Amino acid sequence: MQDILQHIVGHNDLHAKWLNTLSFMENAGARKISACEHPALVDFIQLKHAAEEHRHAYYLKKQIAKVSADTCKTYQLHELLAPHQTRHYLHQLDMQACRYLKNTFGLHGSELKYAAYLFVTYAIEVRADALYPVYQAELDKAGSKVMVRSIIMEEEGHLEEMIRQLQDFAPDWEVHARHVEGLEQQLFDGWLAAIGQELAQYA
Repeated sequence: MQDILQHIVGHNDLHAKWLNTLSFMENAGARKISACEHPALVDFIQLKHAAEEHRHAYYLKKQIAKVSADTCKTYQLHELLAPHQTRHYLHQLDMQACRYLKNTFGLHGSELKYAAYLFVTYAIEVRADALYPVYQAELDKAGSKVMVRSIIMEEEGHLEEMIRQLQDFAPDWEVHARHVEGLEQQLFDGWLAAIGQELAQYA
């Protein structure tokens, strides 16, 4: 991952697409959180997470101007890295997690949606906790004007909040979280490999 990020940060056009790709994924996460809301029983934490993920998407979009002017204005395929894997990443994880949680806990409807929100968001926050600091280190090394420190701090807070909610959900939540993390790892590996293949054009 470090080598890929070093390569991306060193090429402005790639860097713009990378920022746009992260923005897309943050936006997709915010939309997924909102889609999991109960019509009446939505709580403060869930609203906070959706709002902050939307803000991250907006913040990353703004950062693009620091590396490449007038590019990546939308989330069209040609403006993303590994566009097909990027577009389906969160949806695939959600579907796989739902299948597992339904089989494990016998959940349906709004209860299944909420459980998926907890475990999928947790897995994504673990990933963000690993990815953003490595990215920031490469930005620092390159002396880039782009910064993601504010996102790192908020994602750390999100992870703590998700752990507290999962502790309330099930005493053995960690067992199930490890399984969902395994599903996410497979998707992440495929996504990173696809990005690596795309970067080979810029070698």
